[in-house]
Amino acid sequence: MPVRIVIGAQWGDEGKGKVVDILSKDADYVVRYQGGANAGHTLKFDDTTIVLHLIPSGMFNGNSKCVIGNGVVIDPISLVDELEEVKSLGVNLENRLFISSAAHVILPYHKVLDKVKEKSRGSDAIGTTGRGIGPAYVSKVSRVGIRMCDLLQKNLLEEKITKNLNDINEALVNVYGVEPIDAGSMMAELEPAIDIVKPYISNTTKIMHEALQKGESVLLEGAQGSLLDVDHGTYPYVTSSSPTAGGACTGTGIPPMAITHAMGITKAYCTRVGNGPFPTELHDEDGEKLRKNGQEFGATTGRPRRCGWLDLVALNYAIRLSGMNELTLTKLDVLDDFDEIKICTGYELDGKTTDVFPIETEKVSRVKPVYKTFEGWKTSTQNISSFDDLPVKTQEYIRFIEEFTGVTFNIISTGPKRDETIIR
Repeated sequence: MPVRIVIGAQWGDEGKGKVVDILSKDADYVVRYQGGANAGHTLKFDDTTIVLHLIPSGMFNGNSKCVIGNGVVIDPISLVDELEEVKSLGVNLENRLFISSAAHVILPYHKVLDKVKEKSRGSDAIGTTGRGIGPAYVSKVSRVGIRMCDLLQKNLLEEKITKNLNDINEALVNVYGVEPIDAGSMMAELEPAIDIVKPYISNTTKIMHEALQKGESVLLEGAQGSLLDVDHGTYPYVTSSSPTAGGACTGTGIPPMAITHAMGITKAYCTRVGNGPFPTELHDEDGEKLRKNGQEFGATTGRPRRCGWLDLVALNYAIRLSGMNELTLTKLDVLDDFDEIKICTGYELDGKTTDVFPIETEKVSRVKPVYKTFEGWKTSTQNISSFDDLPVKTQEYIRFIEEFTGVTFNIISTGPKRDETIIR
C-alpha cells in the first residue's frame, strides 16, 4: 500500500492541511513528522473551520489513526487545548490518536528563551513564533531534552527540569536580565496537562513498522516548507527541523524505501512569514492584492504574510530535495481577477542568468527574478470541479508550470473548503 509524504514546496503556508484532510479519507494512518505548534493547518468543511497545530490533519475525514511522530516537539499545555477543541466537534480520540514516547517536550523555559533570544537579536531577528520550537530542538541535540516518556515518571521529570533550570536560570538572569523560573511552579503548571495526554503516549515507531508490515496506507504530514529546512533552506532564516523527505523518515521511523509518493504543495504564487530573502516579493499594488485576495495572515501568529509571484527556480529546488513525483496547486482562485500574472523562470546574479537556487543566503538576497508574463483569465475558477472546465488561459498557466518542473498537478485547489478542489 502507498506511503505518501505531503511536503510544503515553498516557505510554508501552502495549504498542506487541506490536502492532508482530503487524502486522509483513504489513509489508514496520518502521521505528523516534524515541527511543533508553530505550524497552523487550517481545515474548512461543512460549516466548520479549525486550525490544527500539533494534531494531524486527518482527524475529520474518514477514520484514519493519527500519529504525532518522534520528530515533532510538543507543548503539552497547547496540545491539551487542541485536544479539547477536537473533542468539542464530536471526535472520539480513543484508539485514534497516538503520540510518540520519543517526541521531545516544549517546556515553559523554552518559550521564555525563544522570546528573550529573539528580542536580543534586534534587527537580525529571525522572525520566530515565540512558541519555544527552536530552543526545544536545541535541548534535543544538546542531549538535555525531555521526552514524552519522561512525563510518565514524575520524580525523574522533576529531577531533569531542576537540573536544566540551573543552567537556564543563570543565563536568564545574568545574560538577558529577566526573572528566573521556579521548578516547582513549572511542575504544578504541567501536571494537569500530563494527566490528560499520557493515555496517548505510545511506541509509534513500532506502530508504523507494523502498519507497513500489514500493507496499510500511510500519509505523512509535514509542517512549514522546504525552503525553511534547517539544512537546505535560507539559513539562518529557517525553521529548526527538516520539512523535506529526509525529515519524514527520521521523524517517524519509516525507512526511505517504503515511501512511494512525495507530493509537493505549492501556491499559485508565493508567500513568506518572518525575515529572510524572498526573490519574487512584491512591494506594490499586486503584492497587496495577493495578500487581500488570499487572506494572507498567519494561522498561528496572525502576522501578515509577504507576497510575490510564483518562483519556479525555488520550486524546482524543492522538488529535487525531496524527489517530489506529484504536485498540488493551491489558491488558484486568488489570481482570478489579475490582468497580468508573472512567473519567475530564472535569476540574474552578478551579471549572469541562472536557473539554480543558491545555497548561500546572501546570494539569494541579491538575485533578480527573470519573469514570464501571462495574460490573466479574469473570471472565477471557484466551484469548478474538472480541469477541462477551467478557463483556457488558466489551463495554459498550469501546463507551463508542469512542463517547466516536469511534475504533474494531481490536485488543484480553487478555494479553502474541502469540496473546492479538482482531482485529476
